[in-house]
Amino acid sequence: MGSSPAFVTVVSGVPRSGTSMLMQMLRAGGFPVLTDGFREPDLHNPRGYLEFEPARRLRRDTSWVGDAAGRAVKVVHALVRCLPAGQDYRVILIRRDLAEVVASQQAMLADRSALDGGLSPERLAEIFEAQLRELEEWLGEQPRFRLLRLDHAQVLAEPERVAGEISRFIGGGLDLEAMAAAVAPALHRQRR
Repeated sequence: MGSSPAFVTVVSGVPRSGTSMLMQMLRAGGFPVLTDGFREPDLHNPRGYLEFEPARRLRRDTSWVGDAAGRAVKVVHALVRCLPAGQDYRVILIRRDLAEVVASQQAMLADRSALDGGLSPERLAEIFEAQLRELEEWLGEQPRFRLLRLDHAQVLAEPERVAGEISRFIGGGLDLEAMAAAVAPALHRQRR
């Protein structure tokens, strides 16, 4: 890649939708990613989460966002609206079959003996769908945000094509072969 872009690349989606995979693709392609290693790889994400802990606190602290220009950072879908004005953003939003997302979350929570709040899988999927629709509508109204929608299944099925799409969206110059090689279909365990 040439000079650093002036925008922040935001990788977003609901939890367990493939955001870590996209971050791995970007990193493999030569795009700088903003991570801190705070959350280590585990059984559910053996290649790592590639998160940046301050991004989880966007509601309270946005002081770091300006320094993220030229890099990609993961921001969960529910916090994207907390990104501060005065900055340009390219949002890569990944969608995954919500039944798979919920099954993946339940598997993760079961391993942690955590409670899910008592919501049925169907209700949780409905909530996520409504939140994603609202986010996409909001992004469409924001002049400083550009949006690239990706489908999890298509990333797995056509990683080379999707790598090209991502590269064009953020200014080109990425190693498409390395990006495609970063996609690991074997890690797609919750399937419909």
